[in-house]
Amino acid sequence: MARPTLSVIIIARNEAALIAKCLDSVTWADEIVVVDSGSTDGTPEICRRYTDKVFVTPDWPGFGPQKNRALDLATSDWVLALDADETISIPLATEIAATIALTPHDVYAVKRLSSFLGRPIRHGDWWPDEVPRLFRRGCARFSDDPVHERLVFEGRPARLRALMMHDSIRSLDQMCAKMNHYTSAGAERLARAGKRGGLGKAIRHGLWAFLRAYFFKRGFLDGREGFILAVSAAESAYYRYLKRLYLP
Repeated sequence: MARPTLSVIIIARNEAALIAKCLDSVTWADEIVVVDSGSTDGTPEICRRYTDKVFVTPDWPGFGPQKNRALDLATSDWVLALDADETISIPLATEIAATIALTPHDVYAVKRLSSFLGRPIRHGDWWPDEVPRLFRRGCARFSDDPVHERLVFEGRPARLRALMMHDSIRSLDQMCAKMNHYTSAGAERLARAGKRGGLGKAIRHGLWAFLRAYFFKRGFLDGREGFILAVSAAESAYYRYLKRLYLP
């Protein structure tokens, strides 16, 4: 019986600072598919050093639809979905190769260790972080959410043990920009779900987010970065409900 093959799919836009590191970690895959949404920093040119399957789209439909575009271009038996700021460790690469050769399962979740301002975060809202990313082609697709998309499939995923590394936030400016974008999208999701905003709700949700991340999930063990992340979680919840207040 032929060896199962693996496609890695990545969506990107202006990821020249990180994309080579990501691609270096998956050169062992049978196929790498990159869908770029109009980078201006040379990201597609970097990607073409690793694969001839680099596609540039003229529009941006959102994270979920864009990942489905990449998925539709994959041709292997299995698919591993990565973000441009993620890398596969050598132990995880070995585990993936062994898993797709012998597996009785269709979907696997991967443990992700994220870093914030250069520090790996092992507590708070960022840990433990298991994300379904490895799946048999045809058994899963991404939701149509413009942000915070999820992999949609039947049943529960099995779990891999080795770590995927996530170079998540590298500067406070990046953190603030992401927060602004995600809270706006979150407010729109609340509106679509028929949920109301309000100053009182914003304060309550923000306070709970800080207590959960910093105390109940022991974010204080990650030092000053743990405190910053807990405050960021509080601000995200606060502005999500506050922005909802001013939406129609």
